[in-house]
Amino acid sequence: MDQGLSGKRVLVTGGTKGIGRATVLAFARAGARVAVVSRSAGEAADSLRRELKETGADHVLLQADVTDAAQVATVADSCREEFGGLDVLVNNVGVDGQVWFSELPEAEWHRVVDHNVTAAYLVTQAMLGLLVDGASVINIGSSVGLRGRVRGVHYTASKAALVGLTRALCKELGTRAIRVNTVAPGLTETEPGAGLPPEAVERIVGMTALGRICQPEDVAGAVLFLAGETSRYVTGVTLNVDGGV
Repeated sequence: MDQGLSGKRVLVTGGTKGIGRATVLAFARAGARVAVVSRSAGEAADSLRRELKETGADHVLLQADVTDAAQVATVADSCREEFGGLDVLVNNVGVDGQVWFSELPEAEWHRVVDHNVTAAYLVTQAMLGLLVDGASVINIGSSVGLRGRVRGVHYTASKAALVGLTRALCKELGTRAIRVNTVAPGLTETEPGAGLPPEAVERIVGMTALGRICQPEDVAGAVLFLAGETSRYVTGVTLNVDGGV
């Protein structure tokens, strides 16, 4: 079914690698115009630019640290200049962290929370004036935020916070028919073997109903659903994309 995304103006943070990259390309292939934010330049950004050029639409790659309010304001200015407004915002930027809670330094807590929660706050607030009535905001969380993980208290807390942000913000923005949802992937193969030892991947896959590891494209499909017309009455939800763990 046509999701009605052709011609839509989309902003994706952390869009040059992994889930973000798959999401950017999925939107572009659906006919949307995409502004992609990444923290640094490099081969990932260059190769994405080449792939986007093949879609024929007018896309924009921006460089910014979205944990910094001043740089986020610059992103908003660029989106206003290039697109005039936004129909979809995908808060995808995020980092992982693995350390026992008893050994968790304050700097590491702030690093993870700033990327996984504060960035979503800063970007969404900065884009409020650009989001059209009826727009869609999609936060990329994690199924860990609903289950918890050892050596990941700060990561779990940050992803759980996105669930609360989504539930509350959808109520504030509902008067403008702006929908706010979270996609919560399970372990996703954003690099070979998801960066884990084969035995760890095998154990997780063994707990998964569909019997395979999540791919970035699986998550992108859920994002496009929540951005499109067929989900027009869906807001405030956390959509698990974990294969049935």
